Amino acid sequence: MRARLVVRTLSELCVTAGTLIVLLVVYVLYWTGVRADHAMDGAIDRLQDQWSAGPVERPRPPATGDAADGSTPPARGGGERAAAPPARGGDRARGTGAAPGGYRDGRAFAVMYIPRFGPGWAKPVLQGTGTEVLKKGLGHYDRTAPLGAVGNFAVAGHRRTYGDPFKDVPELRPGDAVVLTDGTTWYTYRVDRAPYRTRPEDIGVIDPVPAASGFRGPGRYLTLTTCEPEWGHSHRLIVWARLDGTRPVSDGRPGALSG
Repeated sequence: MRARLVVRTLSELCVTAGTLIVLLVVYVLYWTGVRADHAMDGAIDRLQDQWSAGPVERPRPPATGDAADGSTPPARGGGERAAAPPARGGDRARGTGAAPGGYRDGRAFAVMYIPRFGPGWAKPVLQGTGTEVLKKGLGHYDRTAPLGAVGNFAVAGHRRTYGDPFKDVPELRPGDAVVLTDGTTWYTYRVDRAPYRTRPEDIGVIDPVPAASGFRGPGRYLTLTTCEPEWGHSHRLIVWARLDGTRPVSDGRPGALSG
């Protein structure tokens, strides 16, 4: 009789443990994504409402259309002009303090589009890379350059959970477009090389001119960082891009999104 009671108790414990594991998996894989998608859609809607309500206050980067080396290139067709540490939730760039360009901590200030990830892929970019920030979208590293400015505009995002915003980062290839808008200007960056794998302590990947990027001097760069492997965080995947062109929002969507 006692043996039966022990077996029955153990069986009930196993069933309870299994149920809890299933609930945890559902929460991690599904519910965090539902909440994150809702938060990101809401942030984009609020930004678009703000932008449609009147003039947008934003940091003033160098003149639209300047090349990365400071020269002024010829205009392209379609109204565009040529332009010249890796984190998971809670990781931050070197140092703290005031956000660059007047961005407000924890607040969305831009929307990112990556055509390679599908026509419906659009994520808000918020200031900071704290745990709570990355639950709501992509995070701009403190003390990296403002959008479109000379330097390195560095952005972190979850690979998995919380909407899986950077799940498909390994699919990015040289020449792929990463397009952002701050409500007044479209910024089209072009991926410069295949994703780079490194250790979490390699914080130099968000330097103004990252040593491993292949960039040879100051320019207008973009860095994307996310976790590697897909369900782990022992390493980071890094994508570097350079500003390829800008376009006033009043001129319509850039060519990289028109298709």
